Amino acid sequence: MPPSPLLSIVVPLYNAGPLFDPFMQSLMAQTFEDLEIIIVNDGSTDGSGERAEHYARQAAHISVIHQENGGVSRARNTGMNHIKGKYVTFPDADDILEPELYRTLMAMAMADDLDAAQCNARRISMLDSQGEILIPPCRLRSTQVLSGDRWLGRALKTRRYLHVVWLGIYRVSLIRQLNLQFVPGLHHQDILWTTEFMLNARRVRYSDRALYRYLIHGESISNRPRTGQSNVEYQRHYLKICQRLEEMNQQYRDSVNIYRSFHAQIFREALIVCHAIRRETNEIARQAIIADFYATDTPRRMRRNARGLKQRYHLLLWLGRLRRWRKSGAVRA
Repeated sequence: MPPSPLLSIVVPLYNAGPLFDPFMQSLMAQTFEDLEIIIVNDGSTDGSGERAEHYARQAAHISVIHQENGGVSRARNTGMNHIKGKYVTFPDADDILEPELYRTLMAMAMADDLDAAQCNARRISMLDSQGEILIPPCRLRSTQVLSGDRWLGRALKTRRYLHVVWLGIYRVSLIRQLNLQFVPGLHHQDILWTTEFMLNARRVRYSDRALYRYLIHGESISNRPRTGQSNVEYQRHYLKICQRLEEMNQQYRDSVNIYRSFHAQIFREALIVCHAIRRETNEIARQAIIADFYATDTPRRMRRNARGLKQRYHLLLWLGRLRRWRKSGAVRA
């Protein structure tokens, strides 16, 4: 039996189209070689699954799992059921990886026995562009070993950190100890997954090297324009995330530091919904989002978690607006 790889790479794949080949080329060009690649074809209908099989035929360390479409969370959970590595990561199949990405992160992890190693990234709009750095080094430099809660508090304080699993590698034994899974059907599920992982991690390091290129394009789920009922349903995901983040703060308050930035993050996630309400042009949909906002007790959640003068100012501003919009909707009805 061949020895288990140090790193497992789980790639959820759904209709990546022409972006899949550049991604795979960057993945196969990694200078770290002690790895396995598990591609989970989540019911692609554009030939992406066949392209994945093409790459699997070229390299023994690449395998493909085909399943009916169930969303990125189910695809990642499926991949987790098949991995053999000590660490795992989850790149998106439409992004680009720098050749030294996993060599750098694995060197950090092995040198300091880390639970997680994360790096910086760039937002790009074209495959060959340099784009914009995600976290400016002036806001956050490379760290020494930190506890997960301390790292998360520092990262969130920059207000540029993204809760995305592709920014790092994660110790598999800790994931399994926590029985940590991605929530099926929940958009932006990375927020909850990475938060719970970091609240349990004891050894984390960050490199300010931008080794991942995150492609912004109109076909990605997070960048699609929404209005009407689709927007109503989408904002419910943010409301659920706000609720669960507050629950996690309560759940872990006796075992880790609940930093000010943890509370501020909940407020900012709720503020995303406020802006969605403001932009919604369909009055029926707008009133539906407002109704969900109040039904989930989000106004009180914002009051409990607002931190600093700026957030308290926005709290008063937005709750006043929401009351007026809610009242005007009731009058029209």
